[in-house]
Amino acid sequence: MRLAALILSLALAALGDSVSTDPLRDANAALQAGDLATAIRLYREFLKSYPDAAEIRSNLGAALVRDGQFAEAIAEYNLALKKLPNNARVRMNLALAYYKLGRMPEAIAHLEVLHKLQPLEMKPALLLADCYLETNQPAKAVALLAPLRDEYPDDHALVYALGMALLKANRTEEAQAILDRILRDGESAESAFLLGQTELLRNDLPAAAGHLARAIQLDPTMPWVHTLYGQALQSAGKIDEATVQFQEELKVNPFDFTANTQIAVLLKQEGKFDEALAHVARALQVRPNDPGALYERASIYLSQGLPDQARQELESLVHAYPNFSEAHAALATAYYKLKRNADGDRQTAEARRAREEAQKQLEQKRQSTTEKN
Repeated sequence: MRLAALILSLALAALGDSVSTDPLRDANAALQAGDLATAIRLYREFLKSYPDAAEIRSNLGAALVRDGQFAEAIAEYNLALKKLPNNARVRMNLALAYYKLGRMPEAIAHLEVLHKLQPLEMKPALLLADCYLETNQPAKAVALLAPLRDEYPDDHALVYALGMALLKANRTEEAQAILDRILRDGESAESAFLLGQTELLRNDLPAAAGHLARAIQLDPTMPWVHTLYGQALQSAGKIDEATVQFQEELKVNPFDFTANTQIAVLLKQEGKFDEALAHVARALQVRPNDPGALYERASIYLSQGLPDQARQELESLVHAYPNFSEAHAALATAYYKLKRNADGDRQTAEARRAREEAQKQLEQKRQSTTEKN
């Protein structure tokens, strides 16, 4: 299952170092008893008089996390970290709070610091690998996890995470060796998930769907499995069934990138533009510079009748990705709506050029493959 699930409970239980005064003893006792409102109130009252008490700010952050107030917890953890820059527990909890909000770049920044300080520590490494996979950086996840196998050869979570990273990095032969080891332990949701991912990479959609459906049957709360199953169904033309799976994924992980972007497309088609934008915003929290998500946001602006907002988005997009033909075409549409016909004509020509370039590269790739065979 998702690697962070092995770690998140640690942050929720983190209380910091107790201070032997009555108000703080009462606050810590309230937190231990689950009386979050009282704990938060007492910590805040104490910090009015002692604003530099970094450990108490960390305790307040833990209480806020338990209460689901992640943004407020982040503010407190950041203040604590200024006073305790080398405190691994505070930095880990801050990274977890960012992670829970889907703010992966910030989580990665803190986890990379932790990993440099503690290169053999499993918990930050697993969470960092999970963040790399969420942000479509599987090669980094492989480089991070591979050296740990010698230290933790029998750790199931590590083996599973490395296998997933290898598959996402298209290193299928190495991933197969990992998968074979997991399969020797018997059927599990993890093994069914990895088998489904392997078959999806081979484009064997029926086999992929079968394995992924089995993984869901074994563990319906496993993150990513509904998304992957949805992608298999979508590729097979089963759009309605795929949509259900993307919706199920968001119940497990509200910030899943693929599920959010796919649901946004559906909502846009239904004319539910504000809801669609909310899902794109969640996707962009995970991958802030993803061209597909940025393009989808611009497309929604066009559908809303906001061509100038779309223009601003698309001009930046085609500058960064000059061969993004769909973005050029959408920008042409925005220009035409703004009565900038000459600019629209130029972008139409750019879209044509980009499509021709893509077709040329595809033909070269096919020819190279044929010659190798």
